[in-house]
Amino acid sequence: MKLFKVLLFVVLFQSCTSQVKKINGVSFVAASDSISSKHVKPVKAINSNYASLMPFALLKAVDSSNIYYSAKRQWFGETEEGLQQYAKWLRKSNIKLMVKPQIWVWNGEFTGTIKMTNEADWKNLEKTYSAFILDFAAISQRLNAEIFCIGTELEQFVKHRPDYWKQLILDIKKVYKGKLTYAANWDEYKRTPFWSDLDFIGIDAYFPLSDLKTPTFEAAMKGWEKHKPVIKSYADKFSKPILFTEFGYRSVDYTAAKPWETSRVLKSVNFVGQTNTTKALFETFWHEPWFSGGFVWKWFHNYEASGGIDNNRFTPQNKPVEAVFKAYYSNEY
Repeated sequence: MKLFKVLLFVVLFQSCTSQVKKINGVSFVAASDSISSKHVKPVKAINSNYASLMPFALLKAVDSSNIYYSAKRQWFGETEEGLQQYAKWLRKSNIKLMVKPQIWVWNGEFTGTIKMTNEADWKNLEKTYSAFILDFAAISQRLNAEIFCIGTELEQFVKHRPDYWKQLILDIKKVYKGKLTYAANWDEYKRTPFWSDLDFIGIDAYFPLSDLKTPTFEAAMKGWEKHKPVIKSYADKFSKPILFTEFGYRSVDYTAAKPWETSRVLKSVNFVGQTNTTKALFETFWHEPWFSGGFVWKWFHNYEASGGIDNNRFTPQNKPVEAVFKAYYSNEY
């Protein structure tokens, strides 16, 4: 009987972690206007099969408890009408959907530090976050979105209110019937308490890999050696596949030192470092059966005007690294 249980666990684990094809995703940035097949063709051209749609809500400060979102104030692509319109065109190209509602804190403060100072504010934060997230969970159900992300990089909120999050997941499941994940920051996922209640262990994969000005492929591969076994151990522990809810590197010097940094104002443009680190991430994870894939950060609808030779931000558009995505997203490696 004991041997049978072990074999059963192995079969169940393999079935939940193995996929015919990885999630080869882009984080599709909402725009102020509608899209058409013109805007989806570049997504399809890199062999992407998933897009993350990301409606945002506003929080005025990390100790504020009122989450604001309004169809009148949001970008068109963040409204239900906009999500429906985007979904229609993405579906026409056989691109599946993850809906990933997120919070933007005024002045760009890190969402992981959102923390209230008294019980009344915690209760109000929970109330307004539930309204926001359950609204988009219901919208995701109407969209037939394959995946819904219940939150992004909210470590202090999760840490101090674990019972709320457990109940929130139950409430989400009442209105949304697809697969669920949470986007934990790269240094947060080990402390996230509710992986057993979700379908994917979601990680925003901005792990530090190398201090080199231009990280080599070999240096980036070596950098993953200390992170990969720990990541795999969580797939093993919870019998859940790993999903990189965000991943990517800026085309800038020292791109692998602190990949999460978005505020560094640097004039340098470094395509070699971006290409080497991206290739190393694919080589480290895309072959693994316990790894489901991920969503590159980030992809803009107006392809011709995005990225390019002077751009040192995250997007791979119109940069050498775009060829890396096209190759790995088509399994040509």
